Amino acid sequence: MQRRHLLQTSALSALLCATWQQAWALSLGDLSSADASSGLKAALSQGAQAAVSLLGRNDGFLGNPKVRIGLPGYLEDAAKVMKSLGQGKRIDELVVSINRAAEAAVPMGQDLLVGAVQSMTVTDAKNILTGGDNSVTAFFADKTRAPLGQRFLPVVNEATEKVGLTQKYNAFAGKAASFGLLKAEEANLAQYVTGKTLDGLYTMIGEEERRIRQNPAEAGSAIVRKVFGAMK
Repeated sequence: MQRRHLLQTSALSALLCATWQQAWALSLGDLSSADASSGLKAALSQGAQAAVSLLGRNDGFLGNPKVRIGLPGYLEDAAKVMKSLGQGKRIDELVVSINRAAEAAVPMGQDLLVGAVQSMTVTDAKNILTGGDNSVTAFFADKTRAPLGQRFLPVVNEATEKVGLTQKYNAFAGKAASFGLLKAEEANLAQYVTGKTLDGLYTMIGEEERRIRQNPAEAGSAIVRKVFGAMK
């Protein structure tokens, strides 16, 4: 009896899977699931490479208000006070250095980003194609945030230490965190900058993906134009 139930359940699961795949393909017009998946992979690879190119250069972070890394909330307020006391140059040096650190780290992540795209499952593709504006960010964050963070952290740490303010930042921020004025992950300069670097990277990938969705005719790949053109 149990064996028959398991067979029936398995058959039902297979039927539901086949029905879902057919419905997905029909929802994209004449596109097959394979075309949809190929188009999405091409779009995300294109978006990831474009984001790395935009951010991994001089002023990629510092000159872009969407991703420019400032000091965390409480310290930003404290920095304003320090500037009024004649310490503005030191604060500016710190802000420039953390953005330069982010710009130096980003190019090291391109292979991981492209690898995540190439290993994308059908379920991943469906979630992105049918998801909202945050679907791309969610995908990349889930697949790459941890390994990218491990790769970026030493680069960021080396870059920020050159300014000579890292220890002072960590000591001051650590006290602020103990009073609940800062989040724990903001109390260490390298960890804070690494986290913001990842946020900025995913933001720009999402921007590129939204641009392709809105105007697929300008996308460089034929399969990208086919998939996102069918979705408009």
